[in-house]
Amino acid sequence: MWKILNKNPETIFIATTWGMAKSYSYLKKKYPLSKMIVVAHGLEVTRLKEGKELTSFKSVVNDSDLILCVSKYTKSEIIDRVGMSEKFQKIVKEDDPKTNFLIAEAYRRSNQINEAEKYYLKSINQGLGNEMAYYYLILSLKANNKYNAADSIAKKYIQIGNDESVISLVRNESVFITNLKKYPDTSYYKVKNLQAINTNFAEYAPSYSNGKLYFVSNRLTEKIYKGTGTPFTDLFEVVTKGANVELGSLKKLDENINNEQVNEGSITFSEDGTYMIFAKGNDGKSSGRNNVDLYFSRYRRGGWTNPRLLNVNTSRSWDSTPFLTKDGKTLYFASNRDKGFGGTDIYKANLNRRGRWINIQNLGPVVNTPGNEVFPSVTDDGRLYFSSDSHEGFGGLDIFVATRVAGEIKISNPGKPLNSTGDDFGVNPFNPTRGFFTSNRSGGKGDDDIYTFVNNDPNLKIVNYTLKGSTLTPKGESEDLEILGNSVVKLLDAEENIIDETFTDNNGNFEFKVYSEEDYILIGEKENYFNTRGVFSTIGKSLDKSKLKEFITEVEFEKNLVLDKIVMNKAILLDNIYYDLDKSDIRPDAAVELNKLVVIMRDNPSISIELSSHTDDRASVDYNQDLSQRRAESAVSYIIDKGINENRIIAKGYGESQLLITNAQTEEEHQINRRTEFKVTSYEFIDEDQAGDEERFFNNN
Repeated sequence: MWKILNKNPETIFIATTWGMAKSYSYLKKKYPLSKMIVVAHGLEVTRLKEGKELTSFKSVVNDSDLILCVSKYTKSEIIDRVGMSEKFQKIVKEDDPKTNFLIAEAYRRSNQINEAEKYYLKSINQGLGNEMAYYYLILSLKANNKYNAADSIAKKYIQIGNDESVISLVRNESVFITNLKKYPDTSYYKVKNLQAINTNFAEYAPSYSNGKLYFVSNRLTEKIYKGTGTPFTDLFEVVTKGANVELGSLKKLDENINNEQVNEGSITFSEDGTYMIFAKGNDGKSSGRNNVDLYFSRYRRGGWTNPRLLNVNTSRSWDSTPFLTKDGKTLYFASNRDKGFGGTDIYKANLNRRGRWINIQNLGPVVNTPGNEVFPSVTDDGRLYFSSDSHEGFGGLDIFVATRVAGEIKISNPGKPLNSTGDDFGVNPFNPTRGFFTSNRSGGKGDDDIYTFVNNDPNLKIVNYTLKGSTLTPKGESEDLEILGNSVVKLLDAEENIIDETFTDNNGNFEFKVYSEEDYILIGEKENYFNTRGVFSTIGKSLDKSKLKEFITEVEFEKNLVLDKIVMNKAILLDNIYYDLDKSDIRPDAAVELNKLVVIMRDNPSISIELSSHTDDRASVDYNQDLSQRRAESAVSYIIDKGINENRIIAKGYGESQLLITNAQTEEEHQINRRTEFKVTSYEFIDEDQAGDEERFFNNN
C-alpha cells in the first residue's frame, strides 16, 4: 500500500472491515489526499462496548470519506451510537467517474445493488470507459423497480455500445424487461415473513425435516469472518408444525457440526432424518480450505457423527446448496466447477448401493446460464425450484420453476410476491403447495429473512407417474423366469442420458419416477449377466389434468427386465442373418439384426466375442469354409464400422463343420444350419462404482 500511495497520493481504497479501516486511517494521516471508503456491515457495530472500542469506532467514522451501509439496520446503529449521519451523504471526488464506479461496485458486491444506481449513472454521465457500467446500471434500476428507465437505458446503449459481449447481455435484459412488464402484480402464491424466527441478523436456507425447521444464521456467534466482516454462520434447528414455530425449542446443532471459525451453509436431510448433507467451508485462513464443500453425517446414539467430505466435491470448486430427493437417491447441488456454463451451475448425482454418489451431471443450458444458479429443490411431482440471477427475473436472485413437458424442460418465473426486486432464494417445499424460502426484500427484519409461502392455484393438479418393475432371468434351460435380485437398473432418456439409477431389492423390484409424454430406456446390470435394455414410453398414456377431480393422482406403469447369464464360449444364435446366394454383403434385413449385437456390445463394454458364420452342406467343404469366413468378416466389419473396438471381436467361419442337423432334407432344415452366432470369449466385470469413504462410513456405522 505504501508503494501505491507513493506513486499516486490520491489513491482511493475501500475497507471491508473496521479492523482494516483502522490501518487505513493511519495511512490517510500520512497521505491526506487519499480517500477511504468504509463498507459498514453493522454486525460489528452492535457488539461494540463503551469506552475504548466505541472511541476507536468513532475515529474510523471520522476518518472515512464515505460509509457504505450493507445491512438495513447499519445506518441507524451508526447514527444512534455515533451521531454522524453526514458521512452517508458525502461524495468523494464527485466529478470523478472512476470513483463513482468504485462506489457503485462496492454496493453491488456487498449485495446492495439497489443503492448503486446513482453512482453507476454518475460514472456513465462523467464519461467512464467501462461499458459494463451500463449493464450494472440496468440491473440496479430493476432492483429499484424502475423497469421503464432500465428499458430506456438498455435501448440507448444497444445503439451506442462497442463491446459486443456487453451488448449481448444488455439485449437479453431488454427482452427480459419487456416480458416482465406483462407479469401481473399478484399471483397464486401468498407469502408471509416468519417473524418468530427472523432477527436483525441473517437467517436463510430453510430446510424442513421431521417436524423441525433447520436454517443458517450468523446470530449468537462471536467470531468474525474477515472476508466479510460479519460473524461466521451456524446451523440452527427449531420445532415446527408446518409454519407454526415453537420458539423455545430453537438451538444450534451439535458442536461437531458447527465450528465457530468456519461458515456452515445450507442443509438437507434424508426422508427418515437419519443422515444429512450440508455445506461447510471458508475459514478465512490462507492455510485452511478456501472452498465451500459438501459434508455428510449420520444421526446415531442421540447425536450427529463427525462430518465427512462427500465424494461429489472437487478440489478447486465451490460446492454447496444441496438438496436430497424424497427417496434419498438423488442429490442436487450448485457448483462453479470447470466446464460449466458460467458462474455456479446446478448439478445432480445418483446414490449407488455402496453409499457413493455417481453419474454427476450438469443440468444443462436450459436450467444453467452464464450467470449463477443456486439452491435447487424438487417437489414430489418433479418440479425443480431454483434461484438465478440471469434468467428472466425482477432483480437480484429470483426463484424459478423448471418442469418437464414432453421430454423438454420449461423454465417459468412464478412472479410476485414469491419474487421481488431483492434476492429471493432457497425454496424448501414441505408439501405440494406449501414451503419456506429466503428473501432480503424490503420490509424484512434483517439482511436475509425466512418466509413461508402457499400456492393457492385452484387449477393445480398433481399427477405422479411411477414406473415399477422387476429384474428376472431364465430358469435353467427352460422358458420359465425367476427373480434376479440385487441388480443395477438405470433409467435413460431417448438420447441415452442417464436420468436415474437404482439398485433392486432381493425380490428384484425397482421403481422410477417418470414424466408424461416421454420415451425412456431401461438398462439392467449385474455381474456375470449380460447388460440388458428395454424401452418404455408414457406417450399417449398421460392423464388430462383438467378432467381430474382429486388434487393428487397416482399412476403406475410396469416394465420388467430379463437378464441372461454370461456363459463363456456358449454359442448364441442371431436371428435372420441372411445373405444373397454366393454373397457376403450385409443386406438391410441382416443389418437390423447386427445392430442388435452392436447394442449388446455397447451395453456390455467388458465382453469380447467371436462372431461365427455357418453354412449348410450342399456345396464343397472348401467352398463353404471360404464363404462362411467371408460372411463372418463382413459382419464383423459392419459392427466395427458402428464404433465397436476391433480388438473386442473376431470373425470365424466354420463352413459346414458344425451342422445342427445332419443329413438335412428340407429347405427349412438347411436354413437352420445356415446361421450366424456369437459367443463370449473373455469377460471381466467392470465395477464403475468403486467404494470410497462413503461406503466405509455407511457400512461401519
